[in-house]
Amino acid sequence: MKKLILSLALIVGMAISTNAQNTKGDWYVGTGDVANVAWTDWAISPTIGYSISDKVMVGLGLSQLDSSEDLAVDIHTRYFFSVLKQEVFGYASISEFDFDNVYLGIGKMFTIRKIVFIEPKIVYNVGEETTNLMLGFGFKF
Repeated sequence: MKKLILSLALIVGMAISTNAQNTKGDWYVGTGDVANVAWTDWAISPTIGYSISDKVMVGLGLSQLDSSEDLAVDIHTRYFFSVLKQEVFGYASISEFDFDNVYLGIGKMFTIRKIVFIEPKIVYNVGEETTNLMLGFGFKF
């Protein structure tokens, strides 16, 4: 509960102070999710994305829970649109080309100093029927 309250406070604070703009040709390099993970379980989950238009970004992510697990590949896309004068994105992802691993969500990308971004999002896992708050960050160029 403490993490949820802190995450929501972070989202509200950033919504007031910063905005992001998605532009065709932008590249995004970052992490998939750093929320809801114990510090002893953190793993690097690199993602890369490319804006194919001002409204659509597509990307690829890699993750590995531990050394005994295989490397998982996911493909994701974001569609940017305005809600109440705020730029948000719809999110869809599939992991390992397995339709039990489909994720759908909504989020907001915040740009800090034109190159650093933070993206909180709420994501529904279709296969497990769970909803999670996720937080990613990275660089935009």
